Amino acid sequence: MSSTLAVVTRDLKKGFGEGATRIEVLRGVNLEARSGEILMLVGPSGCGKTTLLSVISGLLDSDGGEIEVFGQAVSKMSASEKTEFRKKTLGFVFQQFNLIPTLTAAENAAVPLLIHQVPYKQAVAQATEVLNSVGMGNRVGAPPAKLSGGEQQRVAIARALVAEPKLLICDEPTASLDGETGQHVMEILRNASLREDRCIIVVTHDSRIFKFGDRIVGMRDGRIESVVAGDKAGSSLLKH
Repeated sequence: MSSTLAVVTRDLKKGFGEGATRIEVLRGVNLEARSGEILMLVGPSGCGKTTLLSVISGLLDSDGGEIEVFGQAVSKMSASEKTEFRKKTLGFVFQQFNLIPTLTAAENAAVPLLIHQVPYKQAVAQATEVLNSVGMGNRVGAPPAKLSGGEQQRVAIARALVAEPKLLICDEPTASLDGETGQHVMEILRNASLREDRCIIVVTHDSRIFKFGDRIVGMRDGRIESVVAGDKAGSSLLKH
């Protein structure tokens, strides 16, 4: 495994609300994620996992602390710089597939390239290559309504990978899938992480996929509680 640090947070803080109603969600988070690994964030609902991802990706501003992603100081970027940073550096995979129903699988996977003003034919050709790599080569012309849940998630993964992101952020990517399909999806993500220039961070409650994580970070009450190797993680990390 590479020892290059992909993501570093130092004393990261984030809260919502004002005065007596304010809730501190991140309470000084210190986190390191490495290139070439899948890092999993686990813990009870409301412990700050998704907020942490949102702050790392620049979707939310922090209230204090520092964030570096592949050497870039995200916490010091302007709003426009964060937008450009996300376009060039990040890919996202969510529990809900968020595919556009009127587009084919190839067109859906090509959306990030089209947003970057890559010509349509070139974008669809590149998306088709990525769909082939995730086992969807025979479904490139199908609309989402004709695809199973697992197939839709594969298209969503292809969409996240098509622009060659260095950091892939996945929020509950197997939550809407049955166990076997979830395993297949994680195998695809595992293969996608086997690069020295890419890091994958996965938020999950699904203990069945812990074995795919290189390290499992347990969160509780806005803080990092534990860090263990993926093959040593147990369901105790998910206890409320």
